[in-house]
Amino acid sequence: MEKRIGTVTVLIKDRAVAPQVNATISQFADIVLARQGLPFHDRSVAVISLIVEGDTNQINALSGKLGKIDNVEAKAVVTKLLVVSN
Repeated sequence: MEKRIGTVTVLIKDRAVAPQVNATISQFADIVLARQGLPFHDRSVAVISLIVEGDTNQINALSGKLGKIDNVEAKAVVTKLLVVSN
């Protein structure tokens, strides 16, 4: 498949599942280009944004696995433009 660039936004509603989220993201380290996390300590909530580059199956698999974790929501947005390799 052709590679695309996209984002995956992860909302963690219970920070107790953070280790499971981190382990899942690590499984897809080959497609994660950048990661930014913002913990809301006063609300026990966190948001993680990922910049990813991979085929749509890989990106959707990452988003899907994250979304199956209890107290986690994940959404992916993928460009329609293909990534051109040099």
